Amino acid sequence: MAQQLPPGFRVLIAAQFFSALADNALLIVGIALLLERGLPPWWAPMLKFCFTIAYVVLAPFVGDLADAVQKGRLMMVMNAIKVLGVLGLLAGLNPLFALAVVGVGAAAYAPAKYGLVTELVPASALVAANSWIEVTTVCAAVFGAVVGGVLISPGLMSLLSAPASWTPSTLGLWLLLALYAAAALLNLGIPDSGARYARQDRRLHAMVSGFWRAQRRLWADEMGALSMAVTTLFWGAAAVLQFAVLRWATDVLGLPLNQGAYLQAAVAVGIVAGAVAAGRWVPLSQAHRVLPLGVLMGLAVPLAAQAGHWWMALPALLLVGALGGALVVPLNALLQHRGHVLLTAGRSIAVQNFNENTSVLVMLGVYAALLALGLPVRSLMSGLGVLVGLCVAALWWHRARALARVTA
Repeated sequence: MAQQLPPGFRVLIAAQFFSALADNALLIVGIALLLERGLPPWWAPMLKFCFTIAYVVLAPFVGDLADAVQKGRLMMVMNAIKVLGVLGLLAGLNPLFALAVVGVGAAAYAPAKYGLVTELVPASALVAANSWIEVTTVCAAVFGAVVGGVLISPGLMSLLSAPASWTPSTLGLWLLLALYAAAALLNLGIPDSGARYARQDRRLHAMVSGFWRAQRRLWADEMGALSMAVTTLFWGAAAVLQFAVLRWATDVLGLPLNQGAYLQAAVAVGIVAGAVAAGRWVPLSQAHRVLPLGVLMGLAVPLAAQAGHWWMALPALLLVGALGGALVVPLNALLQHRGHVLLTAGRSIAVQNFNENTSVLVMLGVYAALLALGLPVRSLMSGLGVLVGLCVAALWWHRARALARVTA
């Protein structure tokens, strides 16, 4: 798989790993900060909600921005914006507002990163490239959860002889700045792909209109719509599961936050395994055949929610992750391929991000509201799994009917 990919792709992988590692660790540190300030539990998913808002609001503009400038340089600037958000937290800024600032950097970082993949890598290697991207992104989620747990552990304060006035979250934020700095330095080594696009109309009305035309074009494409629907559902559910597992680990399993973060990483480990398998054995032309895995994934979530001990939950969470990784990597590659064919690289990723992150906002908002109303987290997890399973089953049935009409 690595032999098919250009050398510049490895630098891109390393840069996005460190940036995503810091993003994921920041969420854990942010939750610890909320606890230190005595804020209610439903604020935790709102951190991710505020982080994601920029993906939706800026979607009509960041695609054109990514196409207009050298993408590696843009990624470095966006890391600098993330640093500003972390500095804001250290200065006492409201955590929700600070995460929204970090989200602005992440929103423009994403189309630059994924757009560069489609420019550097030929279509024949796109599933393999996406496997690498997803594996390193999920590895960043795994290690980010672990790093976040370590950063808020009391033992690290003593080990590093932190000032007495600091809390664990304060030390964690300073160390996160070093991770963002490493990502920014790596961005300097990302090569220019040489791809150039026709200059787009920069007027606000024209940019918004062009974005919605791109939306309609991608949704009108049969395979583009199928892959978009699945990835949109998957990432919305994954965002909820990220916080539900943390809450479930503390409420049901009795684990502290830092250990709950380690258990959360089990889902991400499974996604890595599923993504690697899909990258090796699922060709782009057969991406739609992984839809049954989404149904199984939905059924596995309620199974995991019933576990009463961490050693029972661990294999179920690994299974959920593995099925999800094997589902999303081929369909994500298919979506990027169709988007690159129908649109520009940056605009297609911006359209994808808009849909997927709108799903994240809606599902996190519903989750936070249900949590505030006191619904048990086990019921929330089970309902989420059933919803995902039924939706993927409906898409699988629709695809089967379409194939039957073609072959009739």
